[in-house]
Amino acid sequence: MAILEINDEEQETVNTQNDGEGDALAVDAEFAIDEFLHAEQAKDLLRFSTAGSVDDGKSTLIGRLLYDSRNVYEDQVRAVTGVATSSTGSTNSGIDFALLTDGLRAEREQGITIDVAYRYFSTQRRKFIIADTPGHEQYTRNMATGASTADLAIILIDARKGILTQSKRHAFISSLLGIRHIVAAVNKMDLVGYSEEVYRGIESDLRELVGRSFAAANGDVGGGPTHGQVLAMDGAPGFGGELTVIPVSALEGDNVVDRSVNMPWYDGPTLLEHLENVPVGVTDSTVAFRLPVQRVIRPDQNYRGFAGQIAAGVIRKGDEIVALPSGLRSRVASITTFDGDLDEARAPMSIALTLEDERDISRGDVIVAPEGQPHHATAIEAAVVWFDGTRLETHKPYLLKHGPQTVSARVTQVLYRNNIETLEHEAVPSLGMNDVGAVEVHVVRPLFFDAYAENRATGNFILIDPATNATVAAGMIRRGISGEAWKTKHKPALVFVPEERADAVELALLGDDVPVVRTKVKTPRVLQALLAAGVVVLIEGLAVVEEEHAIDAMELTEEALLERLRS
Repeated sequence: MAILEINDEEQETVNTQNDGEGDALAVDAEFAIDEFLHAEQAKDLLRFSTAGSVDDGKSTLIGRLLYDSRNVYEDQVRAVTGVATSSTGSTNSGIDFALLTDGLRAEREQGITIDVAYRYFSTQRRKFIIADTPGHEQYTRNMATGASTADLAIILIDARKGILTQSKRHAFISSLLGIRHIVAAVNKMDLVGYSEEVYRGIESDLRELVGRSFAAANGDVGGGPTHGQVLAMDGAPGFGGELTVIPVSALEGDNVVDRSVNMPWYDGPTLLEHLENVPVGVTDSTVAFRLPVQRVIRPDQNYRGFAGQIAAGVIRKGDEIVALPSGLRSRVASITTFDGDLDEARAPMSIALTLEDERDISRGDVIVAPEGQPHHATAIEAAVVWFDGTRLETHKPYLLKHGPQTVSARVTQVLYRNNIETLEHEAVPSLGMNDVGAVEVHVVRPLFFDAYAENRATGNFILIDPATNATVAAGMIRRGISGEAWKTKHKPALVFVPEERADAVELALLGDDVPVVRTKVKTPRVLQALLAAGVVVLIEGLAVVEEEHAIDAMELTEEALLERLRS
């Protein structure tokens, strides 16, 4: 066997060549990474949610979409192959696509989606964020949460069952949330023999349903079949959108990523083709600037920044601004972000503004452009989705959270409830779990808002039951209405009472129209938030908080306490 001998000079030449090749490879790799990152950043982003009735195949569809678009790792595939499901007691020898998104143990055992599962993937054309939402009626609140930030909603329909009540509820809520693009995926076409007749019947029903849903979202009970575009009602700002119907089989992969050979009669796009090409909303630079202040940053005496996420519009250095509710004006001195200062920022960027003048601006205030300022009112009309098992009580104190601001509020009137089957208005005294309707709300301090149809970020709110801290409803503001603010003649306070007298004191306060919250929580941050909302906080036990608003009512009668609160 021959042995190749290399002298020192030849070895140095080889090493030099290898080093040069290594450097070139390193440069090429670095360039390729930079090029890849730049290409990814240049892609636009589509957020979409899935919804539908129980067992319509939402999670399976998303799993199939991820798998066929090559967005699933091998270890993830192995983890969901041959998995037994407790709900059926059977083991699937193939891939259970639903388990790629159903992550909770309870979900896997029951074979259902409970929580909202978020997944991220991308293709050559676009980046995506998926919110896989639950279909069960008791988890409607999770569906509304997942769809609240979506640009597009996919509503699944089981081809064997047609449109069910929960499908109607999800279509209406999607319309109510201002989602402009709705895709109705008629799933399980393999179980009806890929029948065009079955599909066409469901397609016709869907177009009528979505047309009525968009009309009802605008407060109208009319509406009819729609073919393509659905226009906003009455020429006013409102909800409108587009419906696309696609026949699919999530289990077999028909028309999800790859075109189906089993449905030659369908000539529309596959689901992924539609997702890659549907228009994504671009920030309109003509929309008036809105920045709800989430935090005032004060690291030292030389810096005061007003931080938040831009809700609408564009801001530039030197622009004039108005702070609400004070009405104080100034100009932008700097725009700061995590990555450094900018000359310009736009929605939905998170920024901190510094101003040329010292201005008293606090969390909950809104910084806006002088032109096109938001509406303001102490009474609003809003569409609401009621989440809680406890029914809405008119005139009960609630906390209304609007952006970073929390105020005390009361629902003074239920205007109507939407019948989910017909979407007609029903006169009811209250709303229950999963009901959708319209209400009048009065608050103790003015809200600065845009109609939800004009700006989702500044037109939404949630209602919180202060007694349980549960989020009981999500609301979409339609308009401000004339009416007095919910005025109270009592000042906010922390009232400490003996446990055995708490019921009697609470009844006395409510009887005098006092906005009262009863709690055992003594966390300073929570108590300060309640005081800022303008309520009287009733705490059982000895006074342990040294606070100017604290009242030790251990020895006070109800009448004496009311007198203290009025003074």
